[in-house]
Amino acid sequence: MSGVKKFGIVAGEQSGDILGASLMISMRERFPNAEFIGVGGSEMVSLGCDSLTSIDRLSVMGFVEPLSRLPELLSLKKRLQKRFFDEGIDTFIGIDSPDFNLRLAKALRGKGLKTVHFVSPSVWAYREKRIFSIKNSIDLMLTLFPFEQKIYKSHDVPSVCVGHPLADQLSGRDNRLSNRESLGISEKSTVIALLPGSRVGEINRLAPIFIDAAIESLQRYPGLKFVIPFSSPQSELLVKFYLEQANIIAGEQFMVVSDSHMALNASDFVITASGTATLEALFLRKPMVICYKMAPISFAIGSRMLKVPYIGLPNLLAGELLVPEYLQGAVNTQALFSEIDNFMSSFQSFSYSMKQFDRIHETLRGGASDKAAEAIQRLVVES
Repeated sequence: MSGVKKFGIVAGEQSGDILGASLMISMRERFPNAEFIGVGGSEMVSLGCDSLTSIDRLSVMGFVEPLSRLPELLSLKKRLQKRFFDEGIDTFIGIDSPDFNLRLAKALRGKGLKTVHFVSPSVWAYREKRIFSIKNSIDLMLTLFPFEQKIYKSHDVPSVCVGHPLADQLSGRDNRLSNRESLGISEKSTVIALLPGSRVGEINRLAPIFIDAAIESLQRYPGLKFVIPFSSPQSELLVKFYLEQANIIAGEQFMVVSDSHMALNASDFVITASGTATLEALFLRKPMVICYKMAPISFAIGSRMLKVPYIGLPNLLAGELLVPEYLQGAVNTQALFSEIDNFMSSFQSFSYSMKQFDRIHETLRGGASDKAAEAIQRLVVES
């Protein structure tokens, strides 16, 4: 397609950066001279995204926490609007971060720009009335999971289910041994990956508990090794701070690494914050425990609105409790130690979960980024 197409694109956290980078590659197959302007992380920036600020500035979780950052977020919204109109973008693509991106999309659409949102907000789980605001904000919703289509169809919101790009990128057959070799870990070692999240608040709430559970488990299983991935220099410093608080120096037994895929691939068992990492573990066929811990006020608000029985994506996609979930105060050292102990004593009990992981993986595999780019192309051509 001739001519230069310019796209506004905003991702608000590491998982969005990964989705955005994959989408940018597929978009350039359709628009070879495409330019991308907005907010992205290292993956998107490496592909040429002109990012107006660090992606970390949008990584805010909860109902109350964003209020302290409101002036900064409003200022960024104005800057992006001005830049998009100055550059004459063809379409705006918001990736996740719905509280920020949908407000921005609504303002842009009100002035005649086409808008797309990639990754459905959890309207099927809570705050269902947001669907009316979404309908006024976007021209196209790109969903990751088949069950999300129902609510958009019932409200006549144009949507396409594209599947999940990670389902194409990751495989349970990925080479575990080569990843261990890269990390200097023996084939015979039992390795547990600890993923306390990518946001500062998540790490502050979960990392100390994860580390305490690891220390407790070493009393019974001294040969265990732990791998803790980080997503940014700030998260690396936080993880190392909490290790030091527990009198642990990062090294052979507690490894702090920059590649979450490598950490998960090398592991035998995973303790993780709720979020995209749970899908990564599913695609790589790793038994896991999911933890969710918010600021108390945010949890009090959110728990009253929750309409689904599970918080973990593997369980939501399976429609049953495949993976143990611990919420808020239930996330504690003893609970996580018990899960590690259960894994060490009865690995065969996870065979049913692995079969379900494979089934879910297949439903989400099939060129997600290409499907998303194709849907956006149709929208651009029709405009």
